Parts: sequence; C-alpha cells; structure tokens
Amino acid sequence: MESSTQPPSSDPLDPFPQRSLEPGDIAVLVLYFLFVLAVGLWSTVKTKRDTVKGYFLAGGDMVWWPVGASLFASNIGSGHFVGLAGSGAASGISVAAYELNGMFSVLMLAWIFLPIYIAGQVDMYAGAIFIQQSLHLDLYLSVIGLLVITALYTIAGFAEVGGLEGLREKYFQALPSNRSENSSCGLPRQDAFHLFRHPLTSDLPWPGILFGMSVPSLWYWCTDQVIVQRSLAAKNLSHAKGGSLMASYMKVLPLFIMVFPGMVSRILFPDQVACADPDICRRVCGNPSGCSDIAYPKLVLELLPTGLRGLMMAVMVAALMSSLTSIFNSASTIFTMDLWNHVRPRASERELMIVGRVFVLLLVVVSVLWIPVVQASQGGQLFVYIQAISSYLQPPVAVVFIMGCFWKRTNEKGAFWGLVLGLLLGFLRLILDFIYVQPTCDQPDERPSVVKDVHYLYFSMILSSVTLVTLTAISLLTEPPSKEMISRLTWFTRHDPVVQKQQQGAAATPRPPAVCQNGTAETHSAGIQLEMVQEGASKTHSGDASPQQSKVLSAILWLCGVTSKSAEVPPSPAEPTLASLEENAVVKRALDINCLLCICCAFFMWGYFA
Repeated sequence: MESSTQPPSSDPLDPFPQRSLEPGDIAVLVLYFLFVLAVGLWSTVKTKRDTVKGYFLAGGDMVWWPVGASLFASNIGSGHFVGLAGSGAASGISVAAYELNGMFSVLMLAWIFLPIYIAGQVDMYAGAIFIQQSLHLDLYLSVIGLLVITALYTIAGFAEVGGLEGLREKYFQALPSNRSENSSCGLPRQDAFHLFRHPLTSDLPWPGILFGMSVPSLWYWCTDQVIVQRSLAAKNLSHAKGGSLMASYMKVLPLFIMVFPGMVSRILFPDQVACADPDICRRVCGNPSGCSDIAYPKLVLELLPTGLRGLMMAVMVAALMSSLTSIFNSASTIFTMDLWNHVRPRASERELMIVGRVFVLLLVVVSVLWIPVVQASQGGQLFVYIQAISSYLQPPVAVVFIMGCFWKRTNEKGAFWGLVLGLLLGFLRLILDFIYVQPTCDQPDERPSVVKDVHYLYFSMILSSVTLVTLTAISLLTEPPSKEMISRLTWFTRHDPVVQKQQQGAAATPRPPAVCQNGTAETHSAGIQLEMVQEGASKTHSGDASPQQSKVLSAILWLCGVTSKSAEVPPSPAEPTLASLEENAVVKRALDINCLLCICCAFFMWGYFA
C-alpha cells in the first residue's frame, strides 16, 4: 500500500494559498525589528525626551535631499501602496490624478507658502523630531527599500503581462470566472486608461479632478503640519525648495510602482482581486464590497522570492510606522500645546508629556474601532475612502487659510463663520455617507440624491464656494484687521519690517519680544516655551521624584518620557529654523528654472494620460 503525503487541496478562492512566510522571510523580519529596536533605544538614551523641547522641537539643519525624501516618505505610506494598487485594479489609472496633482501643490509649498511662514516666524511644533532623531536612518532606508523592491516586482509583473501594451490589452479581459454573464458587475471600466473622465457618470469626473481635487491638495501639501514641518526643518529656503522639487519629481513614481502593479495583479489573479459577487468577496477577503485592496499584497506574496517577501514586509511596516508616528505625534502636539496648554496654562512638563502620550493611546483605540467603517465605505476602496473624507473636511480649512494668506481684508469674524458653516456642511455629508452606505453592484441605489448624485469632488467645490462667499461677505461687513495684525503674515506683507515693541511700565510688565542678531523675533510668553524651556522653574512640578516611588510608577513615567535626572540639566537654546528669506542669486535662478522643468514634466504626464 502506497502512502502518499499530498498536501490538502486549498480553497481556489483563498487569496494567499500556501503562501505563509518562509523561515528566510521571518529571519529578515526579526533582524529588521531588532535594528529598529536598537535605533529606538539609542535615540531614547541620546535625546532628551523628558522635556517639552526635547520631545516636540525639531532642528533646522537638513539639506535638500533629506527634506525631499522625508516629504515623499511622509506622504507615501502603506495606505498608498495598498490603496492606489487597489483602486488601480478596480478602476484604472484615474486615481493617479491625486499624485500628479500633488506635483504642483508641493512646489507651491516652497515657492509661495514657505516665505509667508518664514516671514511670520511660524513656529510649528515638530513632527520632524521623528526624522531628526529616532528614524534618521531607518526612515530613508525604508523608502529606498520600498522603491527598490517595488521596482523588482513591477518589472516582474510587467514581464508576466507583456509590458505596457500587454497591460492595455489584457486588463479589459481580466474578468472573474464566477461573475454572472447577465450582469455588468466585475467588468473593467472602458475609460480605465484615461485620467479625465465623463463629468456625470464616471467615478472621477474631470471637473472635480481639476477644481475639487486641488483645494484639499493645497491644504495637505501647504498647511498640514506633518508636511510643512519637513520643509521648516531645512537649513535655509533654497534647501527647502530643493527638497520640494525632489518630492515633486518623485510623485511621478506612484503611477508606475503602485497603480500599474495593481492593474497587473487584476490580470494575474482576476478571481480574487476582481471578484464581483458579494458572497464570494466575503469568502476571499472578508469584505462584501470588493477585494481590490488585496491587489498589492497578492502580487508581492506571489511574485517575490523567499527573503524578499520578508524584506518587503519589513519596509512596509517601517513605512506604516513612519506615517502613524508622524500623524500621532503631530496630533498629540496640537492637542497638548494648543488645547490642553490653553485650558491649563500652568501645567507642568510632566503633565504635558503624559497628556501627549495618553492622547496617542486614545487615537490608536479610535483608529482600530474605525476599521469596519472603512471597509464598508466607497466600494471597499481604501484610497477613495481617504480622499472622500478629505473632500468633506479639508476645503473649509484650506479656503480660510489661503484667503488669510492672500487677502489682507480677511478678518477673524469672516474666517470663523466661514469655517463653522463649511465644517457643518462637511460633517453633515460625512454623516450621510456613513448612514447610507454605497450598495454593492447587484443592488439598486436607493440613497438620497445628495449622496448618490453629488460626487465627493463636486461637494468639495461646493464647500469651497460656500466658505469663500461666507468669509468674503462677513469680512466686508465687519471691521478690517489692523495693519499690525497682518504685518509679515500675508504674501503682500511678508517683507514688512520687524516691529520692535518698546518696553514700558514697571518690572511687572511682561517682557516684550527681543530681536536676535539675525533680525528674527524671539518671543517670550507666559506659556510653555519651545525655544527656551526654563527647566529650573518647573523642577518643583516635574523633577521631584520621590525616592519611595514604586517601580511600576517609575516604569510608567519612563514610558511617558518623564525622568528626574535630565530635568536637572538645562537645555541649550534652540536655533530658530528658516529665519531668512534671503537666497543666493545663482542658486535661486537654478531652482526657478528647475521648477519650470518640473511643471512641464507634470503637464506632459497629464497630457499623455488625459
């Protein structure tokens, strides 16, 4: 009797049949995590993370290429790899319009908005400490690793389908075998290789791409703290511009290393990636709305050999860590320094540090609980869900900020009511989207007309218009801001001379701003100072650790970054970042020419794929 040890037959709908990690993959993962742990422990010992300055303040000495790499790395995370590939598999290249649109916005950050920030001495609390200290090495290694390994599987994928021409031909033939012949569900879009699509019946209408997409893009690239702080960490304005140019050129890559591979994955694995039946999709990926978001991991696990799969997972985890840490750090900074410190202006450094960490834990819990909402939204396409949420919440903030920078008549009342009305309308549409979930392909669409017929990019245009009209009308009907209020805070007043207030009154009068040798204002306020933390004054609040303190409490305080030893050593004053608008004439001219070349490259990409 012949004894055979055949492996059990696997489910044909299993997206990853017998593709568990091999010992080589696990070894690579373990080595990478040991490396990250070592870097983290080293940064913990080396940096002063028990002070507000040490935790929140960044340096200002980055040259152009780390600035550009950090801008790209902060923008491109695991959500982009999974989301862009999934949307590419589901609907074609139109989702790449977001990346090509960002080419213009990141240039506007350096050439238009940064001069305003520098002139106004905007002191952004530093998400960039993440780059400056603990991930100064592995962040860049992760970006390089992602690009190199992605290039490998992109080449392998294109080889499988016969290059770009084979992709154009075979994509429209990539139909799931389990779809019904009498249904349009699971069919590829006929306009899959076009960026500009029908204004009424398409998934991304061209007017929305041109106008509705631009406002959230400006908000993200020109005002978001995570992005802006990367540029403010540059050693001067020229290096900040060079970093933006580098990031702008790199924004061409997602179309080729994320969107196209997603389309290749649909061709190679149509039954799983392009499943159309809700019951089958639930068996494949647990999401009845669709399984296009498994396109990227499916391609990686099927095409990459042992070892490279583990390395790819490692760098993906690093990209995820980079994105999450930047977002959590920035959110906790804003909450701690702008909200909590306003409610409790005499809060000790220990309290501020603990509040920041606890707020991060709350964000993590909310993020985990929000996963089912993401799965059910926008047909199960992660990237489309992200952009829809952005279109509901970002336009009012962007319009108010842009008007404040470029219209000197904008006042506080106009900005406040424009922001309130815009956000109320955005939250209303957001709630309606959560209540009336997009039906699956085989079900009738019975959602209200405002949800069904008004595309989220069109709603972005509506929000922008409503906010703009409200802000303009109220600003014109109320008193204008004084000249002192807008000095060096708008594009047209950025070259105003620095106003030096004269010290008046007795010693009880608060100390006025002093002027440094380089002409920048050094602000002194009653709140927490990020440029010069007076540790001796706060020692009575945060530095008196009792000798009888329990080991458990000591461990908790250490995790929150609060220790007693480093509080005894006063920190050195921080250098002001990007303090001057001056540039070398030759360098400035070279950067301007390169900017024009980059814009021409962007227009070529738009024209070729439009």
